[in-house]
Amino acid sequence: MKQDKRNLSRREFIKTVGTGLAGAALLGSPLGPLAKNAVAATPPPLKLEKNPVLNLLRWSVFVGSDKTLWEQNCRKWEKLTGGKINIEYISWEDVRPKAAMSAAVGAGPDLVLGWHDDPHLYPDKLLDLSDVATYLDKKYGGWEDVCYRYGKNNGRWVALPFGAAGHRIVYRKSWVNEAGYEKIPVKVDEFIKCCKKLHSNGHPVGFALGHAVGDGNDWCYGWLWAYGASTVHEDGSPAINSPETRNALEGMKELYGAMIPGVASWLDPHNNKAYLANQISVTNNGISIWYAASHKPQWADIAKDTYHEILPIGPAGRPTELHLFTQAFVFKYTRFPNAAKHFLMFMLEQDQCGPWINAMDGYVTPPLKAYRKLPVWTSNPKITPYRSCVQNMLWNGYPGPIGPGSAAAMAQYAVVDMFANYCAGKMSANKAIAIAEKTIARAYKS
Repeated sequence: MKQDKRNLSRREFIKTVGTGLAGAALLGSPLGPLAKNAVAATPPPLKLEKNPVLNLLRWSVFVGSDKTLWEQNCRKWEKLTGGKINIEYISWEDVRPKAAMSAAVGAGPDLVLGWHDDPHLYPDKLLDLSDVATYLDKKYGGWEDVCYRYGKNNGRWVALPFGAAGHRIVYRKSWVNEAGYEKIPVKVDEFIKCCKKLHSNGHPVGFALGHAVGDGNDWCYGWLWAYGASTVHEDGSPAINSPETRNALEGMKELYGAMIPGVASWLDPHNNKAYLANQISVTNNGISIWYAASHKPQWADIAKDTYHEILPIGPAGRPTELHLFTQAFVFKYTRFPNAAKHFLMFMLEQDQCGPWINAMDGYVTPPLKAYRKLPVWTSNPKITPYRSCVQNMLWNGYPGPIGPGSAAAMAQYAVVDMFANYCAGKMSANKAIAIAEKTIARAYKS
């Protein structure tokens, strides 16, 4: 006898239809500003396990509304499914080693919100998320180009991109005006000149050249690419020993002369603190500096004077950006694979993802093209520059393959250390490049 759906309990209904938001019947909310970009799509059939309990490891927040909305969405999922989400927030630097340990021992969190190419370090340990990725791809106008590179391994999706804590040039407009510029220049040569003028006016700049997961890697990789240099060739062989790299080193050293002392040891929080203490006039950062200043009366003047611009464009002649890319993956050892996939799909649906991004003032630039239409991007012209972060982004192994080699080279700060060692006067350009070349070659051979 055919069972009457009207007699099903909420849990039975969810388990029967097994969709991203408990079936198409519950997906009836208007798409609003996403309507022209999102299309009808059928979620994959995911029959939830009984009483799922998921343990999620993710990076700690820099803006309070991130955690607030993230956990609100988690509670929505729990109410919808009857499941449970336990979240462990840890420092950015600790996510990668803890996730790698879990992969090695086969125990730990069910899901991880990690960095860049972490999933490519142990793809055979991860659940195939292709069904969920394909559904989201179709519904929301496609993933941004770089997401296909990061999410897929040998044809299958081993991770779901969640976007990037995008970086832009953060600057004090009044001080830039005093230096003779209407706004911070985009072309790298003029950018350096402006920063040197700011320094001579008593307003040094500051860019992390220490082991900063976001600020250091994003800044140095983007700067390297801006000069037409790269860590590897397309086949993965080292390419760092080049005239373009030497030009990038010379450009950075000239800029280093305009920086505040100590940047060679800066981690991710240092530039935020220095900027809000009026110690620096320009840095690269997510929107978190302006966000924090906007929410604290004592920093109101700084917030008003803070503006954002895209990262410098060098001889390459186009944006060459790297941003702190985050994506979620699920270990095969989880007892609740369908619930884990369901949760990630739920969090990327517009009813959850949209409010999360909006509440953070765009701190995370989302990975799906339809989300370019979110209201936050036009709510304030200071936020708008962050909309194109993932759209403009390259991958950290560019132009070579993504995988253990690119992950290891970044984890060992080969590029960051090369710039720091030369700019701080610890070694010659040739020696700094030679050390970086050995580190990169070793990373890609391992």
